[in-house]
Amino acid sequence: MQPRLLTLSALLLFSTAVIAQQTKKDTVFFEDFNAKALDRSKWNVEITGSTVNDEQQAYVDNGTTISTVKGKTEGATNGALVLKALYKAGHTSAEGKKYDFVSGRINTRDKVMFTYGSASARMKVTGGEGLWPAFWALGGGEWPDCGEIDIMETVGDASWTSNALHGSGYFGNTPLVYRATFPKGVDATQWHVYSVDWTADSIIFKIDGKATYTVTKPMVEKYGKWAFDNPKFLILNFALGGGYPNGVNKITKPYFGLSQASVDKIKAGKANVYVDWVLITK
Repeated sequence: MQPRLLTLSALLLFSTAVIAQQTKKDTVFFEDFNAKALDRSKWNVEITGSTVNDEQQAYVDNGTTISTVKGKTEGATNGALVLKALYKAGHTSAEGKKYDFVSGRINTRDKVMFTYGSASARMKVTGGEGLWPAFWALGGGEWPDCGEIDIMETVGDASWTSNALHGSGYFGNTPLVYRATFPKGVDATQWHVYSVDWTADSIIFKIDGKATYTVTKPMVEKYGKWAFDNPKFLILNFALGGGYPNGVNKITKPYFGLSQASVDKIKAGKANVYVDWVLITK
């Protein structure tokens, strides 16, 4: 049976409630992005070297693609992170590869690592074919053996988001994936809390406190080694186009996996990912 997600009228009360409930546990990490700029003591900014998944953007480190806004802007409770996609034809990486788009990606590697517990983020995203934001966790070491937990991904169809696990024997087009569809009148362009509850033998994905997908250790071990006993770090990024979007939308022009309508949104400065807060508890 499809899990029932919260209706829009209930979402306004949920964010405060989930923080209150989760912080009764031991808080490992909380970030509300209320500073004037990204806190580099908590977050690393990634810069594109080699591009993966045939993505069309380069990740850069500047205030146009990664910024913070104060107060209740865009419905945030106390400041928010903004990851913005921009059209920048001819941008050249240090390796000499050219891109027409730039965007932002940050992580907590070696600054905030955790093994087991709950990780949550309150987010809203711009819809559009090929716009590919994600909130996920990754272990140190070689991928996919290090283990990957995809807490929230969308490839532009705002009516659903996906959860997935990747590890040795179940990576790429992983069999451990679930598409969570929102109820009528609700979509990913509105604020939602995306979370994962991670234990030694199960991983439970949730949207707005409702479980969407549960994966157990025996389920994983049908395909390969359980890769979820090691410390993970969190990642927030905004990719554009690439293999996963193309696999859904079949678009090849004007860019692989990225529609003209989405390109127009990027050029107009209207392709954004907002993150109100991030929380890790044990």
